[in-house]
Amino acid sequence: MGPALHLRNKFIFSRHLRILESHHLIWSDESACETFARELARCPGLMDCSVELHGSLGAGKTTFVRHLLRALGVEGRIKSPSYAVLESYELAQGLVSHFDFYRFEDPREWEDAGFREVFTSPGLKLSEWPEKAAGVLPVADVQIWITTRADDARLVELRAGTPLGVQVLNGLEGQE
Repeated sequence: MGPALHLRNKFIFSRHLRILESHHLIWSDESACETFARELARCPGLMDCSVELHGSLGAGKTTFVRHLLRALGVEGRIKSPSYAVLESYELAQGLVSHFDFYRFEDPREWEDAGFREVFTSPGLKLSEWPEKAAGVLPVADVQIWITTRADDARLVELRAGTPLGVQVLNGLEGQE
């Protein structure tokens, strides 16, 4: 690998690791997840964010997205994009794109599917299994890491990776 490529890869890697702010919370049950989703939906700047959701199978990523979409005003059935990869919702406040990259075998599939245009357009982007598209996704404004505890509660870490992400997380603090 040439020095320029090595430096470029090091820069990209370091951009993904930069955490400007983080918060920890516990969802003791699904109702706590729903309450958090409603609070997040009211945060200024959320509709312009890219949000990554990390966690093992069954951690609650899709459940959280469903609660967030309801809080944003989505009515009717909310489908998981597990097979379609992308489900979109046109709301009064803008477009919401919900991705599930679980079935991606190669991050280049992201480019081939035309998702670059979606990520460069206005609107909220919610990405489950973003590690399957590693290296092609833009830096997330907010990352949500969900870990299942032995008592079935969820340990949640929120990480802001951009100034917009910091603004969103600060919006949560203003609601307490």
